[in-house]
Amino acid sequence: MTGLEDLPLFRQRGPETSRIAASMAAGLRADHHDKIVRALRLGAAGASEIGARCGLEPHQVGKRLHELEKVGVIVQTGRRVNSLSGRPEREWRVA
Repeated sequence: MTGLEDLPLFRQRGPETSRIAASMAAGLRADHHDKIVRALRLGAAGASEIGARCGLEPHQVGKRLHELEKVGVIVQTGRRVNSLSGRPEREWRVA
């Protein structure tokens, strides 16, 4: 997924611990991106449904959605759907 590897894993002005954690998590990001895109190929969904499809927690999915959107891999549908807990969330689909 072109461009995703160029996105920063931490805030430039963040603490050193953020940099250390980012270096440890770099491999997870690519894995999460792949899982999310595969889940969305099954159809448009919100973060909680995406997580249920691919075995990630909704907060893990949420962190990656905007990265995937930024490089044009996924887009928001403009709809709101209910999360698994009943709260409204944005719906996403593959671009």
